[in-house]
Amino acid sequence: MSKIHPTAIISSSAEIDSSVTVGPYSVIGPHVRLGEGTTVASHCVIEGHTTIGRDNRIFQFSSLGAVPQDKKYNNEPCELVIGDRNTIREFCTFNIGSPGDRAVTSVGNDNWIMAYVHLAHDCQVGNHTIFANNTQLAGHVVVDDWVILGGFTVVHQFCRIGAHSFTAMNSLLFADLPPFVMAQGQPAQARSMNFEGLRRRGFSPARIAAVKAMHKTLYREGLSLAEAVTRMAVLIDSSPEAADDVKMMLDFLSTASPQRGIVR
Repeated sequence: MSKIHPTAIISSSAEIDSSVTVGPYSVIGPHVRLGEGTTVASHCVIEGHTTIGRDNRIFQFSSLGAVPQDKKYNNEPCELVIGDRNTIREFCTFNIGSPGDRAVTSVGNDNWIMAYVHLAHDCQVGNHTIFANNTQLAGHVVVDDWVILGGFTVVHQFCRIGAHSFTAMNSLLFADLPPFVMAQGQPAQARSMNFEGLRRRGFSPARIAAVKAMHKTLYREGLSLAEAVTRMAVLIDSSPEAADDVKMMLDFLSTASPQRGIVR
């Protein structure tokens, strides 16, 4: 335990791998588990029923596992679960879940989360995401893989953000954001598809062409959502290389909230 600074306060009930580093004045609560190779900087508070995987970097002044900002919460043993290889920068606040939903706030693997990011109760964050400074997620938000949220993006509760989507700085999301879409504005509107991000992730020209076709169908032809879904379904047969991408879009649209709708 030589990597634990002598000023850190760590509960004897916490489960901390011997390779974990904890900096000065950090506080680790009794129900916390920290995996191999994780680094906790100075002045962090990790509490609640919080499980953090291996090789995470948690920077100074972060608060992880505090009770949700939910008046209905009554000390239920809800959880915060964080995967592996995440970077969590300064002043981040991740709350545990609430009994009214999954009772778990979760963060996957290989995410890059910048300073002052807030994850409210029951948020679900996938893998390989980037949250720029001051991104704020209200409760019950779902963020799929490879999403990039620009600085000061604010997301309304219960919204879902589809894989490979992108928001510009100062975007305000009141509706579900479909996969691949680049959005900007207050409220956010669809501007294009995240073509450059897809190229960087190795999407073939055929897959990108199918994403372009979906964008045109959904946003440029004046179709209703039902009409656009019917038109896009044809791409599964005409663009077999992109069949999984098309199915992901169709699945997302079929489960979009009828109350909020999608960003259009």
